[in-house]
Amino acid sequence: MYLVPNEYYVRLHHVRPRFKGDIENVLLYVAEEISKIPELPCNEFADELNNAIKCYPGNVNRKIKTINNWRTEISALFGFIESDGVTSRAGRRAIELSEKQDLVESFKMFLFSFQYPGAHIKSHEILKLIQQGVHFKPAQYILKVIQSGEKIMGKKNYITKAEACHCIFNDLRCVRDNENTDLTWKRIEKNREDEIEYDMTGDIIRYAGDIIDYMEIANLLVSYDGKQYYLNSLENEAILKFVKSTEWFNDYDQFISNKTASLQEINNCKKNWFAFVNRGMGETDFSTDILAFISSDSKEYEELKRSSFDLFVKKLASDTSVSTKDIGDIGESLVHGHECQRVKIGGRNDLIHLIKRIPNQFAVGYDIQSVELDEQKRYIEVKTTISSKPLHFNKFHLTSNEWNTASSTKDRYFVYRLMISKHERRLFIIQDPVHQYKNDLIEMVPKNGAEIIFDTTKSGYFEELLAWEN
Repeated sequence: MYLVPNEYYVRLHHVRPRFKGDIENVLLYVAEEISKIPELPCNEFADELNNAIKCYPGNVNRKIKTINNWRTEISALFGFIESDGVTSRAGRRAIELSEKQDLVESFKMFLFSFQYPGAHIKSHEILKLIQQGVHFKPAQYILKVIQSGEKIMGKKNYITKAEACHCIFNDLRCVRDNENTDLTWKRIEKNREDEIEYDMTGDIIRYAGDIIDYMEIANLLVSYDGKQYYLNSLENEAILKFVKSTEWFNDYDQFISNKTASLQEINNCKKNWFAFVNRGMGETDFSTDILAFISSDSKEYEELKRSSFDLFVKKLASDTSVSTKDIGDIGESLVHGHECQRVKIGGRNDLIHLIKRIPNQFAVGYDIQSVELDEQKRYIEVKTTISSKPLHFNKFHLTSNEWNTASSTKDRYFVYRLMISKHERRLFIIQDPVHQYKNDLIEMVPKNGAEIIFDTTKSGYFEELLAWEN
């Protein structure tokens, strides 16, 4: 059994959300709810968010202690809330996730800033790290170790959660001394050659395992068996940004140098920590390359790039990545291709030219003007979300303008709810949402327009997302 030498042993930890098994659904929901709350006194903001958390499926009968734990865990680990001790407000990361619906990008942003020490843990725990001299960015270091393995072995290589735990997270040579990752890799390699076993107990490897899981959600790592984690070669640009980054929250650095600090001094860093987590990222763009995200390997990626989807023509012509800088735009493009193919399959090629994407500046209340086979108009509003795995996607928001347009166009108005995950594209179609609301088939809450909650068994229908074939 492998044991870290006593003089190098350390035990890192962080907040472990009790909703980790449903983390993507929860974070998307909570980010949306946080973004709706105005800046308020801290206790009022907490009450508002608690009320929203109670409304999450399965939470209605949970005790207030559990609801409070959800709120504080999300705030501490992901930095979705900024507070100065008097008032609280939605953080930039929560607002971005709510607006862009790009969970893959959100996890990249989270991992890019995540470090030890950081105010995601309590001050007395930060003090322990300071006293041990810990100065560690886990995602960056893990990526560098795998890169070292590939360089030394001359082939694609992997890391396991147990290796990440015992050979990186629990070893001061890595988390304090920032050891050259070639040396770290050689230790891992020797353990493999000698068939050394690791303690795989859940309590032991869980914290390193969490970071590995988050890196997989962020599409930085890929696994084919849930045990061995490889660099995702389709994310080389993002990986390079991680390994080359020198960004670091340095408010603790003097304390680390002195190996001590008072709890008050550590507490004084808290506001700045959450400001750091929510900082503007400037040129560091982690918007998801849709084609890379849905491709299983570089061959499939190139095949998709060569495909004749009209939705990608402009960007592919310049050989740029298809990004979720505006993820709604990607969804609209996919739906535009779907509509063209639907009409083509229906034998009405003569109507394809009538299917048009409507520029946002026209503010007509829908994204696409399409057509039925009998030449009636079909007005389509597209709502898109991207995640590494399928989500519960039974919510969306309509602006006041969109709701009013739906009201006036009645059964000619459609909402296309599109979910793009790693291995699946799901399209659910809702016709005439205003009529459905009046007949209690969907729920609507007026909030800067209309918050819509629907039941897929009675509010519409799933339809295969068609690919446009010219």
